[in-house]
Amino acid sequence: MNQIAIIVNKTSTELTAIETNTPSPIIKSVAIQGVKGSFHHIVSQQYFDPSINVQACMTFDEVVESVLNGTSDAAIMALENSIAGSILPNYALIDDHDLHVVGEHYLDIQHCLMALPHQEIADITEVYSHPMALLQCKAFFKNHPHIKLIEDKDTAEVAERIQKKQLKNVAAIASQLAAELFELTILAKSIQTIKSNETRFVIVERERSTLNKNDINKASLKLELDHKRGSLAALLNVLSDCKLNLTKIQSLPKIETPWKYAFFIDVTFESYADFEKAKAIVSLMAQDMKVLGAYKNARL
Repeated sequence: MNQIAIIVNKTSTELTAIETNTPSPIIKSVAIQGVKGSFHHIVSQQYFDPSINVQACMTFDEVVESVLNGTSDAAIMALENSIAGSILPNYALIDDHDLHVVGEHYLDIQHCLMALPHQEIADITEVYSHPMALLQCKAFFKNHPHIKLIEDKDTAEVAERIQKKQLKNVAAIASQLAAELFELTILAKSIQTIKSNETRFVIVERERSTLNKNDINKASLKLELDHKRGSLAALLNVLSDCKLNLTKIQSLPKIETPWKYAFFIDVTFESYADFEKAKAIVSLMAQDMKVLGAYKNARL
């Protein structure tokens, strides 16, 4: 949540508000994938403020379009999950539309099984949810073979549909907030296979971050290297020599050039000068390099 520290000037009654978090004060609306009660909605409340204007979109393409056409000032996009891995299409959306990562947020994902009141798990014949949620909860349903698992667009939207249509014998996998918003009964909590389950979300805008360099200690880059022996190893050596820590590397195929790949990497650093030095060297080594964003590391 965007926190405000209030300092009282001892020589006057004037109050000074100091931002102590990354969100920009000009952000009034944010696009999310899913309806209220979704995990993206929870991130919007925690990263910004409960009063933020949320634009609900059913697909990430719609999320991006909302930012590009100015309907929303920023967007929240899930990039990777600690159980299911990277969400590759979102990397491509950010890159293809030249969006800029200005912040990140990690959310503890706790999946709940929910249905209309006065039902038990034995009454449930079908469970609908997002494919990622179904994958994360696969082991739970091995003990309930009578339940059919069906992929759907969004976790919270299924919960909303069950409430609106009063669907009996149907359950959703969604957040506890979704159960509260849509007045559903939670049949089982924390049903994900691995209890420690986090998703990393990024906040993207049309413009680059205006953070002070002293507040920036993480960056996301996209680069392409010569398809020859040692090119990636040489890059990693440069990052190490410049005191950068590689926290993520993800390859993505170049559709227009079969069997060639672009690399998306995240790096952390203590000194912005070290990052600038590494960036200058890597730009000479890489065939193509793009800084997707430079922002504050949310893990600190």
